[in-house]
Amino acid sequence: MPWLVGALVVSIPLLLIDVSNEPLGIFIAQLVALVLLALVLAHRLAPLSTATWFVGASWRTIVNVTASGVGLIVLVTGTVGLVTIASSAALRFDPSLQFLQLLSALDIAWVVAAISVGAYRTWTPGVAVGLSATVGIICVWSIWRYLHAVGFGSNGEWIVSGPDLARYVLPFDVVAALMAVALFVLGSLKAVQAIEQPRAQS
Repeated sequence: MPWLVGALVVSIPLLLIDVSNEPLGIFIAQLVALVLLALVLAHRLAPLSTATWFVGASWRTIVNVTASGVGLIVLVTGTVGLVTIASSAALRFDPSLQFLQLLSALDIAWVVAAISVGAYRTWTPGVAVGLSATVGIICVWSIWRYLHAVGFGSNGEWIVSGPDLARYVLPFDVVAALMAVALFVLGSLKAVQAIEQPRAQS
């Protein structure tokens, strides 16, 4: 909550920025800031992924571990989504461009969060930060390549080009999503093993 409120307050001065002349630079700068927010939140929340959640529920360990990981992903993604809506409105982007920013930010945020949780459970915080940051940078770069190639409409709107999306964006999105799911599953299995091994020894 403090991070959400702080980010929303920071969005207020964006009302003073004129995006009519050069929307690309401001759009990418905003997306970078949103990805940084996702990285910081994921890094701060990842340690909670090893805690015991839903203590009162009579769930199997794998269900509990998976649900706790999904809960962290939802917290990160939801926070980034709310900040994206507020900051894009403050910048007064064309509605279509605001929608693109929301799609981009949500897409990258859940991937960053899933990789952070999975890598934290499997290896170390440093590995989690490094992997999630690398994937986030690549995803932002793919969006920049698309917008740089396609450009904007006369009123700064998002030009939807299926072939260019398939060329510049979708391949990276698919690889990032597969990587996020694979690491999340691996991390969940590691977390289950860490919980059940002491039980078996006792």
